[in-house]
Amino acid sequence: MNQLTTSKIIRFSKATLMLFISFFGLLVMYSNFTDYASNYESISNILSMESTGDDGRYSYRAVTSHMLHHRIYWLIITLEVIYTIFFMIGTCYLYKNMNGSAEEFHEAKKPAIIGLLIALLLYYVGFQVIGVEWFNMDQSHAWSYKDWTRHIVDFILPLLIYIAIRVED
Repeated sequence: MNQLTTSKIIRFSKATLMLFISFFGLLVMYSNFTDYASNYESISNILSMESTGDDGRYSYRAVTSHMLHHRIYWLIITLEVIYTIFFMIGTCYLYKNMNGSAEEFHEAKKPAIIGLLIALLLYYVGFQVIGVEWFNMDQSHAWSYKDWTRHIVDFILPLLIYIAIRVED
C-alpha cells in the first residue's frame, strides 16, 4: 500500500506550486501578446520618464527612442516566454519524478530553479531595481509597476528557496 508521507506531500506541494507559477507565466504571456499596445504604452512611459514629476532633474536617464522601447519590451516578453517554458518543464519534471529517489527528485528541480532565477532577474532587477531606482517608476502615479512586481517577487523568492532546499526524502 502506498502511504502518504510528509515527504510525498512536500514533493507534491513543490510540483503544484510550480504549476501555479506556470499558470501565472502563461497569463502574463497571453496578456503581452494579445494586448501588446497597452502594455507597450506602459513600458514606453516608464522608459521615457514622462510622468515622474521630477521637473526634469533626471531626464538624462530617460530612454526616448520608440525603437528602443519596442526592443526593451520584446526583451521583457522574451524573458517571460523563457521563464514560463522553464516553469512548465520544471513542473513536468517534478511531477514525473514525484516517486523517484531523493536524488532524482532533487535533480528534477533544475529547470524550475532556472526559471525562477530568470523571473527574479526580470521582476526584481528589471522592474524593482532598474525601473524604480533608475527610471523613477515609483514616482509615476499612472505607470508604476512597483507594487505589482513586489508582489511577484514576494512569491517567487520564497518559492525559489522552498524548491531549492532539500527537505524531502
